[in-house]
Amino acid sequence: MGKQDILEILRRYKKEVVNEYKILKIGIFGSISRGEANDESDVDIVIRVSEPDFFMLAGIKNDLEDRLKKPVDIVTYTDSMNAFLKKRIDNEAVYA
Repeated sequence: MGKQDILEILRRYKKEVVNEYKILKIGIFGSISRGEANDESDVDIVIRVSEPDFFMLAGIKNDLEDRLKKPVDIVTYTDSMNAFLKKRIDNEAVYA
């Protein structure tokens, strides 16, 4: 599954759950966004939500792993996040 396929799945997912999860932005970063992924790569997801919640993020992770058929790592984008990770996401992220 390529980058554009993943972004399309994320677009559809966001439309389906935007009211339930209050997703403001969702996208990919990491090896998939850089075009360096292989069959073993996980999908690095960046998400910005209006009201972050552990159980909500666990639900999103499970939903996306079911849809993408790959392991998913989710990072919640916030103003107070680790500066190194924030810069990396700012440089690499492609949003759905």
